[in-house]
Amino acid sequence: MASAIPALNASVADVTRRIRARSAERRALYEARMADQHRRGVHRGELSCGNLAHGFAACGAEDKDALKLMNAANLGIISAYNDMLSAHQPLETFPDTIKAAARAMGGTAQFAGGVPAMCDGVTQGQPGMELSLFSRDVIAMATAVGLSHNMFDAALYLGVCDKIVPGLFIAAARFGHLPAMFVPAGPMPSGLPNKEKARIRQLFAEGKASRQDLLEAESASYHSPGTCTFYGTANSNQLMMEMMGLHLPGTSFVNPGTEMREALTRFATEQAIRNTDQGGDYRPFYQQIDERAFVNAIVGLLASGGSTNHTLHLVAMAAAAGITLTWDDFTELSAVTPSLMQVYPNGQADINHFQAAGGMSYLFRELLGAGLIHGDIPTVFGTDLTAYTREPFLEEGKLVWREGPTEGLDTEVLRGVAKPFAPTGGLTVLDGNLGRGVIKVSAVAPEHRLVEAPVRIFEDQNDLKAAFEAGDLDRDVIAVVRFQGPKANGMPELHKLTPYLGVLQDRGYRVALVTDGRMSGASGKVPAAIHMSPEALDGGPLAKLRDGDVVRLDADSGRLEVKLDDQAWAERERRVGELASHHVGLGRELFAGFRHLAMHGEQGASVFGGFEADDLARQAGQIHDEDA
Repeated sequence: MASAIPALNASVADVTRRIRARSAERRALYEARMADQHRRGVHRGELSCGNLAHGFAACGAEDKDALKLMNAANLGIISAYNDMLSAHQPLETFPDTIKAAARAMGGTAQFAGGVPAMCDGVTQGQPGMELSLFSRDVIAMATAVGLSHNMFDAALYLGVCDKIVPGLFIAAARFGHLPAMFVPAGPMPSGLPNKEKARIRQLFAEGKASRQDLLEAESASYHSPGTCTFYGTANSNQLMMEMMGLHLPGTSFVNPGTEMREALTRFATEQAIRNTDQGGDYRPFYQQIDERAFVNAIVGLLASGGSTNHTLHLVAMAAAAGITLTWDDFTELSAVTPSLMQVYPNGQADINHFQAAGGMSYLFRELLGAGLIHGDIPTVFGTDLTAYTREPFLEEGKLVWREGPTEGLDTEVLRGVAKPFAPTGGLTVLDGNLGRGVIKVSAVAPEHRLVEAPVRIFEDQNDLKAAFEAGDLDRDVIAVVRFQGPKANGMPELHKLTPYLGVLQDRGYRVALVTDGRMSGASGKVPAAIHMSPEALDGGPLAKLRDGDVVRLDADSGRLEVKLDDQAWAERERRVGELASHHVGLGRELFAGFRHLAMHGEQGASVFGGFEADDLARQAGQIHDEDA
């Protein structure tokens, strides 16, 4: 029986209402299209004999017989497996587990398609990083290709890391008539403590540690199959999927290769079949995921100090489901969401410590109890969200769920709302005459959240490294790295700059970073205004800045501005970036169309346009096909 759901916090309710109101027409069109697709049904039942024969030619006799009868559910598996990524390597064995579990339920499962999965840890600071954000939209399209055969009654989405889960989610939304189950792989066991890893990185940046020392430290940190254990975008993905009810309760942070992990994958398969038309409890994605689920995801992100990348991803994900999110929604929710987690880079613990300290069940209990999330949303578990205060256990090999802890077991890692680490979330929007951006302050000490200093302009992150090594940045400085937006070069993460700026801050200088690029889920102790919109290449004010201009970044008041009078600023010309070298090599020339189509960061940096928003505008005669 579901627990009583406390009254919703007034601010959370207000934000939810505003999202619903601004999205009303767009969402209605989305739901109508999904309902129409459901009425038309899975085409497997309408295929010619030749078509259907192609669809199950490679199946065994048992699966062929089931597919011929049409009355059993067929699951489509979409997987981001590859054996180069530690987070996705465990997915290699999942399809066999899923197929066996489906057969035991009287159903079938087919591997519908694989999607690319790149690792930002490998491409960080390299040319390949310029394809990173765009890979999200490629993943969405690759998923659509896999599901386009329309042989499937539900889909299981196997993925973990940065762009992979948002890409899978976008596709799940566009195939919203299908029930969706997201199936994670879990984090690797803990390795080298994060504090020691950060210390050696900074020593290397100062020339006090060798490359061999650095490699040994990194290898001891990232050492086995599973997700990286710091709290970056990958683990933020898992937390948000559970907050939206797209995971089974307590499944996000179970290590790979364990009996529990396999049992959860089997149960996910069984539950996916139950959620189909044939299973008798039809739970399509489009009826499950609405504005309430997105508010839950944002609150979970804020309470946990999660990745700034999700100020891009959540906007794009919501658009795919006919919902319009804005950065102001994040700011307003942050004002009432307490900070309950400290996991690296916001603290020294890793995600395994969070799991041991009470994990998701305790986080759900606290957020639900405070009325900060919607408990009444439908979930893939077949319940509302109140069931997510439970966690999985094995009893004689059988999976059961019991109530989780009622108190945090390590208050240095996880706390309740009565005694949070901070009264508000760790994310805010910056606004001013330099445009709009976001800043993650959960890891930034209060004394470093206001910086006013002359700027030093860079148009390539490697130039900042060279300036640091030459001693040119040994002063109060705001480093501006521009022409890093999606239209310019794909909006790479600039995480490799963190150690250099951290050294300057430790030397007593007041430093900050301002960029139209990204800084990843591992944004650290230096204040960084990121995702600046509009970007420099697309008319953004950053293109007007000159070396020596004084800029004021105030994270507490949410202001970012250059200290020039309005007329002088308005009259100043914009510089043009030299970007030709970023548009060829390592496949970057294949993404010219993506760079052309990319929207601003505040619009999710997506290449897909506005989905239903564009369609509604076209219907109203505000835009024409040739303008789209």
